Amino acid sequence: MDSTVAQGTWFGHPRGLATLFYTELWERFAYYGMRALLVLFMTSETTSMITRPDGTRIENGGLGFDIPTATAIYGLYTSLVYILALPGGWVADNLWGHRKAVWVGGWLIATGHFSMALPTTASFFVGLLLVACGTGLFKGNVSAAVGELYPEGGARRDAGYSLFYMGINLGGLAGPLLTGWIGEGYNWHWGFGLTGMAMVLGLLRYSMGVEHLGDVGLLKTGDTAEEVDARSRRFVGAFVASLLGTAAFGYLVSIGVVPITLPQIAAVLGYGVLATVGVYFGYLWTRGGHTPEENRRLAGIFWLFLLSAVFWGGFQQAGSSLTLFARDYTDREVWGWVMPASYLQSVNPLLVILLAPVFGSAWIALENSNANPSIPAKAGLALVGVSLGFFVIAWGAANTSPGQLASPSWLVVTYFLHTVGELCISPIGLSAITKLSPARRVGQMMGIWFVGAALGNLFAGLIAGRFEATGSDALATVADLFRFVAVAVGITGLAALVAVPWAKRLMHLPAGDRS
Repeated sequence: MDSTVAQGTWFGHPRGLATLFYTELWERFAYYGMRALLVLFMTSETTSMITRPDGTRIENGGLGFDIPTATAIYGLYTSLVYILALPGGWVADNLWGHRKAVWVGGWLIATGHFSMALPTTASFFVGLLLVACGTGLFKGNVSAAVGELYPEGGARRDAGYSLFYMGINLGGLAGPLLTGWIGEGYNWHWGFGLTGMAMVLGLLRYSMGVEHLGDVGLLKTGDTAEEVDARSRRFVGAFVASLLGTAAFGYLVSIGVVPITLPQIAAVLGYGVLATVGVYFGYLWTRGGHTPEENRRLAGIFWLFLLSAVFWGGFQQAGSSLTLFARDYTDREVWGWVMPASYLQSVNPLLVILLAPVFGSAWIALENSNANPSIPAKAGLALVGVSLGFFVIAWGAANTSPGQLASPSWLVVTYFLHTVGELCISPIGLSAITKLSPARRVGQMMGIWFVGAALGNLFAGLIAGRFEATGSDALATVADLFRFVAVAVGITGLAALVAVPWAKRLMHLPAGDRS
């Protein structure tokens, strides 16, 4: 080892990166492990019986929700995870610092998972709300703490984020495998309990390694303790009021006092978020005090926001319609053993681990030959990748019958194409935002990027509500659903590619800055 490593670094990086790496790994294990079970559990009949490999039959009932309701809940939950990252970032910047926000958020996540491990419907929904709030505090702030480890910036920080991203995908790979084995094979609530234990392991690792963070993640506002305490009291009051209001509204909906369905709530929220973002950008363009050049770049960010929302609206079908297809129409028998449907959700993180170095090398090689696609071109290619994946799975569904299940290879190829799309848009998104944002709007534009992901997750759940699992025309309906997504995302992707010259002029990207 060189002298730097011998003096206490981790793979040539600050030792604090190891602390954040393993904390994030276990949190992503919990998140993706729970997400893999979510729709399956909600749509499982309340009196379901399963057969173990040894031939014994045990009861493993779910909530018995219909698919539109279950997928609407899935969309609402996954979108809130991203939306709540905005107030989570504000809390870290103004009240606690990144370090405390990660710690408190992690315990909220663990408490939420353990609440879902209790066999009641009320505890399930309380758990979902706690996990969403905790992830809002945790997700963005642990990533921000990674950046603080490298005050010098540059390529070393990029390499640190790449290593950190590997932890995300290792957790995403292992989570569905273990929770699927426990949750689908024995008891759904045991699976949720396992995700809570994973989050506790992450918090223990965090506490053991926090000394290696130095001053990273501490609150740095410059305000007095009294000012911070006053803001904290206002925040706690607003937070408690919001939770109580949400709980009360949910109760009124559940007993029929408010005559609205969960899919309708999700749709209203989605269109409301889209309208709010549109009004916000309108304000920035007309009253924001920006130069014409900054306004053009803000328009470029808005364009990327729309493409991002469409991309995630297709990509995030992984946890809903594609998982239902794996459960109901895919031949999962391997040498007499029936593979849990949730296992197939580990294909994407595995492919990311395998393909990320390939794509990284390819971008560098293309950059050296002055052929690296521009930011808007990569976004268009990402949409085309998702579209092709849905054409593949639509073809698989069209060639499937109730008596002849589809091969898992249809889903594997679909996830491969989706992963290619993800590697074209996800790693470059935040970089693009930092390049295009006016200096005083960087944080807000980062939030807009996450809102795009939230919007995509929300509409992914609504679209998946059209999935049909029973009836003589069920497979035709499923194939039509996948073709609809393929065409909608594909048309948007092709339009994005055609619009690349316009988008580049809008963003005013220099000829030498094509990445």
